[in-house]
Amino acid sequence: MKKNFAVVGFGGMGSWHVNHALKSDVLNLCGIYDIDEKKSALAKEKGIYAYSSLEELLNDKNVELVTVAIPNDVHLETVVKLLRSGKNVICEKPVALSSSDLEEMIKASKESGKLFTVHQNRRWDVDYLAMQSIKDSGEIGKPLRIESRIHGSRGIPSDWRCQKSHGGGMMLDWGVHLIDQLMLIYKNEKIDTINCVETHITNDEVDDGFYLTITFESGAVAFVEVGTYNFLPLPRFYMKAEKGTALIMDWREKTKVAKCKYWHENDVLPVQTAAGLTKTMAPRDSVTLDEYELDIPKSDVHDFYRNVCKAIDGEEAQLVTHDQVRLVLKIMEQAFKSAKLNQTIKFQY
Repeated sequence: MKKNFAVVGFGGMGSWHVNHALKSDVLNLCGIYDIDEKKSALAKEKGIYAYSSLEELLNDKNVELVTVAIPNDVHLETVVKLLRSGKNVICEKPVALSSSDLEEMIKASKESGKLFTVHQNRRWDVDYLAMQSIKDSGEIGKPLRIESRIHGSRGIPSDWRCQKSHGGGMMLDWGVHLIDQLMLIYKNEKIDTINCVETHITNDEVDDGFYLTITFESGAVAFVEVGTYNFLPLPRFYMKAEKGTALIMDWREKTKVAKCKYWHENDVLPVQTAAGLTKTMAPRDSVTLDEYELDIPKSDVHDFYRNVCKAIDGEEAQLVTHDQVRLVLKIMEQAFKSAKLNQTIKFQY
């Protein structure tokens, strides 16, 4: 049976959730609530019920599940009210602006006995799924370094995401996704240090990009880069592993893999470069290297909602767990600290 569902916030992501709910095999859309009367009017024009107040939604006993898609700084109050009213809750990312706020939400979830999770939808991105698949297969061995990048050239969207008080900036907007993905790939690794450098090319108040290096106790490295002033983007993903390399230039492209079959070559011919010869950088041949492409994985982002509904009924464990959300938030908090101090810091769990 479908879960009766509502959305708080009818902006960009709120509309995305509504559109998915209208086509869902597990959700029945009851309505939306937004403090902006124009957005409520737009919902009504589309034939969607608009609650007149949050209290009306809280008191609607038919609603079982609510997604919160409003500015980051007002997540806490809204999520806690919904949980205490008996609703299961999905919160948009980043879930909170501090670990203490997150713990209040988790406490309300436990006390109410209601499910609480975070919409980490980019776990269904095909580029991430390809990287996860390569790592899990062991085809090119254990990853030594994974670089994950998102590049754009339009700065920060000109709304509350530019404002620190609302939880703006690219670390909280995109970093939260890329960090979550890498922590799942490196799920058995323990973090040693964090180093972060923010960029403020187009915005002085919040970061419009950053470079984040996460070093694990094993020596493996996760590198995250977000840029909003890059007119020629670098690869989306680059994995250097024990037995080879994997590269994804763009999420619309197949993964390129190069697997080293033999390390030594008997007769390496020097390569003539502009200013001299080099053996070190001489290209490999098919005798020592396998090069191939992997098909783009299949993905359905609505599997997130299917999992949530089954988790509510006790049929599955929720995919986005409290511990996973805690870890990503702690990494972001300590990344901000590293950037402020302009130094590498020891990670504190």
